[in-house]
Amino acid sequence: MTDSTYTPPAIWTWEGPSGGKFASTNRPIAGPTHDAELPRGAHPLRLYSLATPNGVKVTVMLEELLEAGHDGAEYDAWPTRIGDGDQFGSGFVEINPNSKIPALLDETGDTPVRIFESGAILLHLAEKFGAFLTGPEARAEMLSWLFWQMGSAPYLGGGFGHFYAYAPEKWEYPINRFAMETKRQLDVLNRHLATRDWMAGDTYTIADIAIWPWYGQLVLGRLYDAAEFLDVASYTHVVEWATRIDARPAVQRGRMVNRLFGEPAMQLHERHAASDFDTQTEDKRVAAE
Repeated sequence: MTDSTYTPPAIWTWEGPSGGKFASTNRPIAGPTHDAELPRGAHPLRLYSLATPNGVKVTVMLEELLEAGHDGAEYDAWPTRIGDGDQFGSGFVEINPNSKIPALLDETGDTPVRIFESGAILLHLAEKFGAFLTGPEARAEMLSWLFWQMGSAPYLGGGFGHFYAYAPEKWEYPINRFAMETKRQLDVLNRHLATRDWMAGDTYTIADIAIWPWYGQLVLGRLYDAAEFLDVASYTHVVEWATRIDARPAVQRGRMVNRLFGEPAMQLHERHAASDFDTQTEDKRVAAE
């Protein structure tokens, strides 16, 4: 079976949304589309995000820091509704000129520091608090896997996930192409985790925190309804690693922050205090109205 052919024009021009889920969030230019000031909270760490895999990396990291006793990691988190174009508001673009979640503003020092790209945020927080890093002997290994995730996940998300789950039509060629690459990546992880507990050896680090929301949740059946299609159960070492991380209390909390979909009990739209997990999830908030 072959897909219908397409002859590219000499010069590509944008003709509006291309169809499919999230089509309205894509455009060929940068910059803000409207003025929108971002909200502020009581804490100097201000996160603007959404509970996609990239967003979950950062909320898991912040919750892990708090779980480990780093009180300075208290934070405020607001949802960025990408379907509504929040990421193109002027305030958001000031923090992330690339208009993607997550975006963090760190106001703990004399001068506010903006950090965008999830891997950069993880590294910033890890170095700031001296946590979830390795010793010098394994630092290169940890960073290699951190950046492996940043370079590999677009093939899983924008590639496989888009064409398998979100494209307006099912096309064999891109689905086969990106399914093959996703399975190759899972095999990379499975072989690596066959001989060690964590990505950088015997220590849970930001490499694990970066990789788990994508590949861990994929093998746990939470991404794209594709577990059977990709035969994720066959990657036994990845499944075991993912299950151990999934059981961590901070990970369970991190998954909930800025989550606007799924079970109401798993949705904490905004996070401003640890007590919000007990009182402000959507099931409890709605019941209290």
